[in-house]
Amino acid sequence: MDTSEIDLDLLVALDVLLAERNVTRAAARLRLSQPALSARLARLRALFNDPLLIPAARGMTPTAKALELEEPLRAALHQVRGVVTAGRGFDPRKDPFTLHIAASDYTQTALLIDFALAVRQRAPHARIALRALDLANLESQMELGAVDLAVLNAVDTPAALHARPLFQETYVAITRKAHPIAGRALTPQAFTRLEHIVVSPRGGGFITPVDAALQALGLQRNTVVSTSSFLLVLEMVARSDLVALVPRRLVPRRRHQLRIHEPPVPVEGFAIVMAWHRRAHHDPGQKWIRQQLLEHVTRTAR
Repeated sequence: MDTSEIDLDLLVALDVLLAERNVTRAAARLRLSQPALSARLARLRALFNDPLLIPAARGMTPTAKALELEEPLRAALHQVRGVVTAGRGFDPRKDPFTLHIAASDYTQTALLIDFALAVRQRAPHARIALRALDLANLESQMELGAVDLAVLNAVDTPAALHARPLFQETYVAITRKAHPIAGRALTPQAFTRLEHIVVSPRGGGFITPVDAALQALGLQRNTVVSTSSFLLVLEMVARSDLVALVPRRLVPRRRHQLRIHEPPVPVEGFAIVMAWHRRAHHDPGQKWIRQQLLEHVTRTAR
């Protein structure tokens, strides 16, 4: 390949086309006419000697070559934008940027929904992608630029990443507002007599560390439902006589439906941190985002 033929605008066009997989939407994002973007796609196909994107029933389907290029291209363009931003300073009111945050459904619901909306008030040109946390591939995703920031349990944070504490989470017991136990003390004995729903992150498990704490007291609970999502727990508790232990920050989303009880047995909490790759450590835009998240946590502390 003759690198003298490479035009940065072509690579930006390819990045957007791979993100949108639709010429009409990509052209709108790039503020180009569809014929102009089609002309750039033709040049890209000649440059890489590959069709790159093939027309499909809905939009376009990337070829194997295009998929191979997608994450390295995004990382390279991120570095180029970082050089430009560092040279002229970052202004959140004017500068467009895209932020990819990886987190569990719990963290997205308890923290990142409100944070994303707050950031949009201060950075009107920001685009925020909330994506599922993939611990096994998190480090490589960050290295390639597919993830900019992760919000996760401190014990799960890869040692090679930078990390900053956000908050310490604790557990509460929840029942529906009209649960038969309403108005009575939730003692360990009363707690174990109820039917329980638990979260098993990998799915299928019915035993958690709480069961060991109960066993030490000579008690055993009756767990009847297991799910991989805390959000399903909230829904099922609100609609039944099940009881559950959930992170405290989740409950305000359904405060009108749920009754909160302090756990009748000791339940160990956990620390939530934000983590990022060294490639983003000095990026002005990324530093601004991290500071915004710290301030948001402080403002919304319960």
